[in-house]
Amino acid sequence: MKLSKLFSAVIGTLFVTACATDPIPLDQSRPSALPQQATVSAADCASPQVLPQINCSDTVTASFDHNGKLWIVWVQQQHIYLQASDDAGRHFSAPVMVNAEAEAVAAHGEYRPKIKIGPEGNIYLTWTQSLEKRHTGHIRFSRSTDGGKSFSRPVTVNDNLDVISHRFDALAVGKNGEVFIAWLDARDKEKAKAAKQEFNGTAVYYAWSGDGGESFHPNRIVAPHSCECCRLGVEIDQNNLPVVMWRHVYDGNIRDHALSRFRDWNTPGPAQRVSSENWQIDACPHHGPGLSIADDGRVHGVWFSGAPDRQGLFYGHASDAAAGFSAPHSFGNPGAKHPQVLAEGQRVVVVWSEFDGSHNLVKLIQSDDGGSRWSEPETAESSLVAADDAFLLSHGGKIYLSWQTAGGYRFRAL
Repeated sequence: MKLSKLFSAVIGTLFVTACATDPIPLDQSRPSALPQQATVSAADCASPQVLPQINCSDTVTASFDHNGKLWIVWVQQQHIYLQASDDAGRHFSAPVMVNAEAEAVAAHGEYRPKIKIGPEGNIYLTWTQSLEKRHTGHIRFSRSTDGGKSFSRPVTVNDNLDVISHRFDALAVGKNGEVFIAWLDARDKEKAKAAKQEFNGTAVYYAWSGDGGESFHPNRIVAPHSCECCRLGVEIDQNNLPVVMWRHVYDGNIRDHALSRFRDWNTPGPAQRVSSENWQIDACPHHGPGLSIADDGRVHGVWFSGAPDRQGLFYGHASDAAAGFSAPHSFGNPGAKHPQVLAEGQRVVVVWSEFDGSHNLVKLIQSDDGGSRWSEPETAESSLVAADDAFLLSHGGKIYLSWQTAGGYRFRAL
């Protein structure tokens, strides 16, 4: 695995090198793999005789289905692979190739394929396909309706097919199997540029499907003037409607966060300001928010700011749009990055990445009262070798940590 992690006092960015270019033929007769494999060499990752290996990938995305089976997706040699575990990550099935035709799948930093499982058991995947020009891409979608044995031919979700920026996809699935995909889109910026008009940032666009991904409604805009290259937070609320959180470009190049609660699947609500650090920067921080919605409807958000007088990681919550967000709770040491939040009832867990000079750390705080009071920070995981950022997921009332490192994939209950 070729992971290289650089931390700074303001922003940490993950730089990666892909594991070769030729696709690997899949041998479905090979036995199941263990989640923690030994570190593999670049030669192993490039060999067509070797079964595709998770440790050749820099990013892993995980999701539970309704029966408690764990599914993970990762990328090697321009192909996406899927594996499943019936024992919470101790053993995994042999990898299944998702995209038969190789394509440039973005899988580094805030890019990575996304996976969600519908209530009917369908498996949905999205990713960003990098195009030939810098900072350009398409949003891609594929699904499996046979329990992960095979996948549909990938389709492009963005209906504007110009070679411009359609990137940073985010995926959510509704209670009735609705498929919701949001992303950052530069079509309005390019239109303004052609008309010699000013347009700050890009825009948040979305498409959704009411038939399990068989077809999608036309693209719609959530809000103009989003930051150009920060991940989105996307969840489905207790009313079975999408909620989207993003870094917004306010007047004066202030890049703080905003949130939209949908009124119905075709109607985004107005952009509600989440934070007011008033970070003025004429650049994109490559550092988007995290979002989780509890069963009682409380919205939990985490984010990063580099404002000189309010720098670092922050948490806030909102019970309804009218009340707005709570006063931000600051956490993390200098250089802390990529916060992730998950609410399970009144329990709320936040994790983030830090580097202590020798170890890559996953730090953690918890709240047992819906985000009003917090525990002292503790180290949840530590690695001497390079590592990706950590993610949270839940099933059966338990919260789990998913973390890809150069020494193997780690998955455990918190």
